[in-house]
Amino acid sequence: MTTTAPVQRKAPRPRADALRNRERIVTAAREMFVEFGPYVPLDEVARRAGVGNATVYRNFPDRDALVREVVCQVMDRTAQAARQALEETGDAFEALERFVHVSADERVAALCPMISSTFDVNHPDLEASRVRVEQLIEQLMERARRAGQLREDVGPGDLMVAVAQLSRPPAGTGCLNADRFVHRHLQLFLDGLRAPAPSALPGTPVTLEDLRQA
Repeated sequence: MTTTAPVQRKAPRPRADALRNRERIVTAAREMFVEFGPYVPLDEVARRAGVGNATVYRNFPDRDALVREVVCQVMDRTAQAARQALEETGDAFEALERFVHVSADERVAALCPMISSTFDVNHPDLEASRVRVEQLIEQLMERARRAGQLREDVGPGDLMVAVAQLSRPPAGTGCLNADRFVHRHLQLFLDGLRAPAPSALPGTPVTLEDLRQA
């Protein structure tokens, strides 16, 4: 008597409507986290996404899972912007400028308060996204530095602190009224990064590791 090996079945692919609902939830969560802060009720996220509460919890069992997905998606889009700037922009400093302005539009800084003491900052997905972004930022800055366009006394941490401070809106519905100033002020900052530097900066260049330990 012979036996046959069991047939290995592939896991069913998510339905298109289920994928759309998941993306709508993440988009709504990102918008509301920016507008109202990290503790907006999840039922309000569901309402803005146009789905039921059960759909939210089916995709994200708790708040941390939703926060992690929002942060990872924003960092991944930021990494893609950096990659495109490197590949598509011939001028090294122009590529850096392009990345900074796109990062501001992604509201990277508005997501920082969501990483609370209960949030797993060492989650593999989050760590992988972070590493990709940091490597690309360093590539952009090094290319501009080699071209003689970026002052020598700034580091990636200096860049990201400025982007965070200049693009982070205060929580509340009125925060978006300041959007028209963001890119103007970012460009003033970027002009200050150009070489040759008109003055010396106090202290030493700030690295991304410095920011993590701050």
